[in-house]
Amino acid sequence: MATNMEKIALFIDGANLYSATKSLGFDIDYKRLLKEFQSRGYVLRAFYYTTLIEDTEYSSIRPLLDWLDYNGYSVVTKPAREFTDSQGRRRVRGNMDIELAVNAMELAGHVDHIVIFSGDGDFRSLVEAIQRKGVRVSVVSTVHTQPPMISDDLRRQADAFIDLVELQAKIGRDPGERSNRMQETPRFLERRGPAPSGTADEFSET
Repeated sequence: MATNMEKIALFIDGANLYSATKSLGFDIDYKRLLKEFQSRGYVLRAFYYTTLIEDTEYSSIRPLLDWLDYNGYSVVTKPAREFTDSQGRRRVRGNMDIELAVNAMELAGHVDHIVIFSGDGDFRSLVEAIQRKGVRVSVVSTVHTQPPMISDDLRRQADAFIDLVELQAKIGRDPGERSNRMQETPRFLERRGPAPSGTADEFSET
């Protein structure tokens, strides 16, 4: 997919990637993920985006973010907004699309290839804008869920689509390491009932 001289930037939509891999039944080993893409080219930057719920469960994702921060990733966070829906249920909204898009556009002039880990169709226009700058864009998500996690529009726009199922053997975490706190599952994403059909809508603004 890439030559060793190709400069690559990774942009990881944390909530979207978590929902996709949870639906597929495996966890990401972020050390292996970075190593995999370093084998494909020179990784100039690797960004990880997530919203944070600042309450008693705030610390559940902190070990993962700290590990990423010290191991080659640029972690971008902001507080999530909590609200009560019409049925009186506590909900959370958080969206990192703008932050990801701004960073990607800023970096587009310095890399040959941008890889976006998200199936969110809202990124189609971003992909198109990056391509107009002469930069290749790959999208990492999956079609092996019902419904597929990847938007048709986004998949068609990207120069390449990489299914997480194809990457699982290279970037998946050994089930025997699930107790490793450095790679702790962000449990706050599981705090309310399951999102509809493997989506992350509860953590994205429409």
